Amino acid sequence: MAGQLIVARSGIGSAPGHQACDGEAVPARSTDAVAPLPRVAFLFNAQAHQILHGITTAEALALGWQVDVDILSASATHLDLARTLTQGESHGLLRFERIGPRLLHRTADLLRSAVPPKLLTLASVRRQLDRYDAIALPERTSTIMRRLGVVRPRLIHVDHGAGDRAAGFDRRIARFDFALVAGEKQRRRMLAAGLIRPGAHAVVGYPKFEAIDRLRDPHWTPFADDRPIILYNPHFSAKLGSWPRHGIAIVDAIVRDGRFNLIVAPHIRLCDNARARAAATAALAPYARRPGVHVDLGSHRSIDMSYTTLADIYVGDVSSQVYEFLRTPRPALFVNSHGRAWQDDPDYAHWRFGPVVDGPEVLVAGLDRAIAGHGDYAAEQRRAFADTFDLREGESHSRRAAAAIAGFLGARPR
Repeated sequence: MAGQLIVARSGIGSAPGHQACDGEAVPARSTDAVAPLPRVAFLFNAQAHQILHGITTAEALALGWQVDVDILSASATHLDLARTLTQGESHGLLRFERIGPRLLHRTADLLRSAVPPKLLTLASVRRQLDRYDAIALPERTSTIMRRLGVVRPRLIHVDHGAGDRAAGFDRRIARFDFALVAGEKQRRRMLAAGLIRPGAHAVVGYPKFEAIDRLRDPHWTPFADDRPIILYNPHFSAKLGSWPRHGIAIVDAIVRDGRFNLIVAPHIRLCDNARARAAATAALAPYARRPGVHVDLGSHRSIDMSYTTLADIYVGDVSSQVYEFLRTPRPALFVNSHGRAWQDDPDYAHWRFGPVVDGPEVLVAGLDRAIAGHGDYAAEQRRAFADTFDLREGESHSRRAAAAIAGFLGARPR
């Protein structure tokens, strides 16, 4: 796959047909000197899961409107995934570019990190970024590029999850010139908090659903039998999630019960550095060797909804992945590891989708209640899913998002 990448570090705005630094010709871009096409970068400057939230929108924008679209990342692996997620018909319109100097890439290798440090990446390519008309971002840290001198492009916020945590309503969203949101829930909370403005946002649905339907193998399963499957999906936040205090005990309780197959698939950020991954691997090793237990600390299946689609029962805490699980309503159980008074807190609205337990000692009883009483929660699951994701039958979410960006930029249809 890496051999298919177009790696071009020679700078944006070079003459048509210029050569990349590896000698491979980069396809000619817009050449109309009178009315050059808007130039938009989709910058993937964080973990791989964020690519799924933006790549099909980038493709739809390139296919449907007269816009030059570049896919930028300092990670060759990220670019491989982005290319896999796009269809061949778009490859003549999209440019996939690994940004930053080789020293930056070696830094990531030394740190054994999926991507180089965000700030170092931004600092090394700030002049390049400042040549775009707009930059679409599925994360907020990179808004610091404004302080690094990237002032020309308009910044577009690409939604990357539609959960209830306060972090999803980060005050840095207000720094964007335009925002894409998944549904009415986000729109209400963001407007109330002053994070988005009337006329400078659009409700577009959830393009990730379209990306994962391309990537995920619907026939894959790690289990040989048909016992019900539990997904344990702890969040990476030590202050909010269940993993530090109760994670291994939760796994142990489910395994000892013996009625279920178990997938342990934390949020990808829980193990996004070598130390955290080594610690989790060691702690889970006695269970990972057992039949009926599948541990995934960060493969593509942990981000492509393989597990949220496959599982019969969800066990978690504060991850927005519960909403992806509820694409099909099923039993859910939540672990309140920090004694939160959550009932009237909008950051814990998803804890209305199933029973809430305070620790692993009562986990099995909670599972029984979640399964037997799912009918009591199903209507709320469906209502909240519809409020979270504006899914219009027969309409592509990615095309809706692309149309919103095109309208914001004043781009012409192809």
